[in-house]
Amino acid sequence: MRHMILRAVAAAAFAAAAAMPAAAQDDVGLPLGTQAPNPSVFTLDGKPASLGAYIGKTPMLIEFWATWCPNCRELRPTMDAMARKYGKQIQFVGIAVSVNENPERVKKFVAKYDLPGVNFFDTNGDATDKYAAPATSYVVVVNRAGKIVYTGVGGKQDLEAAIKKAL
Repeated sequence: MRHMILRAVAAAAFAAAAAMPAAAQDDVGLPLGTQAPNPSVFTLDGKPASLGAYIGKTPMLIEFWATWCPNCRELRPTMDAMARKYGKQIQFVGIAVSVNENPERVKKFVAKYDLPGVNFFDTNGDATDKYAAPATSYVVVVNRAGKIVYTGVGGKQDLEAAIKKAL
């Protein structure tokens, strides 16, 4: 019962945050300069995975998203444009939050919209917790050394400037 209440509270918080206008950038979630955490996530086929395969090896852009998130939909064209432009220089990683989601719905959404990069499901909320994700549409950019160089939330983010900080 407690788990169900916590999920309901988390769902309400994520939904409220997703409906808010874009926040100021570089001042949400983890502080800049922080070493990127290595949370446990799952592939969309349900296999355990880790962001450690990328951290400290390549620059990364991580987006915490959900199929129901309006800010994520607004951010999608920018994400797609950045993936086309910088996809060979930076690893795009999608972390689908588990609030009001399931892996099958996320898998279908990723296929339907051809989301860039690799996508994972945050089954246990480990990535959400370790990255201090304040909402969906939360973007974290990590440089090659594994340090966070940008954080932002909302449908309007200057992702090109953020990516340039990591390159």
